Amino acid sequence: MNFLHCERSALETFMPGLDAALARYPLEELERAPSPAIREFRAAGGPKLLVPAQNAGSGATALQAVRVQRAVGARCPSLAVATTMHHFSIAGLVQAATYGSGLEGLLLEAIARDGMLLASGFAEGNTGQNILRPHITAQRRGDRIVLNGSKMPCSLSRSMDLLTASVVLKDEDGVDRLAVALVPARTPGIEVRPFWGTPILAGAESDEVVLTEVEIDPQMLVLTDVTADGVPDALNVAGFLWFELLLTAGYLGVASALVERVLARPGGGGVDPTPFTVDVEAAMLAVEGVARAMEGEEWSDRLLVAALMARYAAQDAIARTTRTCLAALGGMAFIGSPEGSYLAAAAAGLTFHPPSRNRMAGPLRDFLDGRPLRIG
Repeated sequence: MNFLHCERSALETFMPGLDAALARYPLEELERAPSPAIREFRAAGGPKLLVPAQNAGSGATALQAVRVQRAVGARCPSLAVATTMHHFSIAGLVQAATYGSGLEGLLLEAIARDGMLLASGFAEGNTGQNILRPHITAQRRGDRIVLNGSKMPCSLSRSMDLLTASVVLKDEDGVDRLAVALVPARTPGIEVRPFWGTPILAGAESDEVVLTEVEIDPQMLVLTDVTADGVPDALNVAGFLWFELLLTAGYLGVASALVERVLARPGGGGVDPTPFTVDVEAAMLAVEGVARAMEGEEWSDRLLVAALMARYAAQDAIARTTRTCLAALGGMAFIGSPEGSYLAAAAAGLTFHPPSRNRMAGPLRDFLDGRPLRIG
């Protein structure tokens, strides 16, 4: 079948054998925690996807990465969500390395060499919470930085080797600034607590990570220029671009898994495929358009707005497509297997990731009127 052929070819190029390995497991087993999908992802070299080639990584482009994520989502929704957070953190580390202390490059090489997994403690899960106002604080105490707070949900919480977290730190002028902390998972004071209460996407290990008097070296902290006004700097624009595109591609993959089941059902060969394919393919083309632009254009708030538009369009496409696919599969499929309902429910998860459409309504209106983009 040509549907998803391009994406699965990209996955095979960068993570040889992963698609076949995931296909051997029942979906129910992949979606439980602990999931064998995370082990298979490591074994296939998945952690190094966005690590630059000069740091011993795969050096995938944005276009290649979104295709990989769609293919992963079509096999294992939980893995797509969890690894989006890993890849997003890697992309932020790559961006930070361009003006950091040099430690970032060494970390990237270690991640590629040892197959390390990064958990992301960035976007907050609370309704109405500004995602540039994290719940983790940082204080300078002598020659150390001390972290306190928690992140929930935090994907890969039980498999992480390194936690990358947004924190609030007062600068020399007493202004609260956003910074990025890099914390080894075995650092004293880190605790993982149960949080995720639904079986949907449970394999992503999205539990709570609590930091109590966690000490790190100041070199493990990357300062940004973001303050309370919520206007993102270059590092945050890059992070949000990667986050929106990878996340959207992964969830489009989840919806595509449902489309694939419709196309492959007995007696379905002569049926018009467009009601099931057009929306998700068009949404993926929008994602790919922004990914291509990232290779040749400035990573500006204009490009970030394009990524947000692609993401919100994908939410609508997923809602229409999953509803149409469930109806096409029919009542007996609904009764006989939970997979169709599970995929539809999992694909709807894109709606709940920040920044929500409602939170961004005002900022997008302001941007269209010529003001700087704010992240709500």
